[in-house]
Amino acid sequence: MAGGWVRDDAVNDQIEISTAEAVARARQRAARAGGDSAEFCAECDEPIPEARRIAVPGVQLCTACQSGRDRVRRATGGINRRASKDSQLK
Repeated sequence: MAGGWVRDDAVNDQIEISTAEAVARARQRAARAGGDSAEFCAECDEPIPEARRIAVPGVQLCTACQSGRDRVRRATGGINRRASKDSQLK
C-alpha cells in the first residue's frame, strides 16, 4: 500500500528499527546488571538453574518469578513514537 512520500516497505523498516533498539536496550541493561548471579531466587527462594545463571549474568530471579514481572510490565502501554498520528489519538 502506497502512502504519500513513504516507501512501500517503510512500516517494516520501522518495526525492525524498534526491535533492534529494544534488543540493544536489553543488552545494555544486562551488561550493567552483570555481577554475580544468585543461586536462589530473590522472591521465592527456589534454586536458580546453573544454565540460567550462565546465560544471564547477574540474574536474581528464577524463570517463574521473572515471567511474572515481565507480564506486569507488558500491561503498562506506551505510545509508539513511530506510529501514525491516527493510532495515537485515543
